[in-house]
Amino acid sequence: MVSKINLEEKFSMFHDYWHPRVAAELNDSYVKLAKLKGEFVWHKHENEDEMFYVISGTLRIRLRDGEIILRDGEFTVIPRGIEHSPVAEEEVQVLLLEPKSTLHTGNVVTEQTVTTTDWV
Repeated sequence: MVSKINLEEKFSMFHDYWHPRVAAELNDSYVKLAKLKGEFVWHKHENEDEMFYVISGTLRIRLRDGEIILRDGEFTVIPRGIEHSPVAEEEVQVLLLEPKSTLHTGNVVTEQTVTTTDWV
């Protein structure tokens, strides 16, 4: 069955930070939604690229050789193997596109690591 997804409605269904929720499947990937605030762990994904699309807010992605600032309607792809650390001074709503096997903390396991696949 084909249906539409209302991002505002989906984001209203959760309030915690750094806990991606799956909103849809696309081939062998998940379309995930997350709210971010504060600093996230430095990590990298050895086998997957990771797309960050900012729905609302300003996201700074620290890289070892600089940083990328994303605002509403902007996105970037962090290539596999690139160490990065997202930072959100205020709440940011993002859409992530990544393979189903991707762990959001990549090669690092911390108390922020989410191992369940929660749907919204």
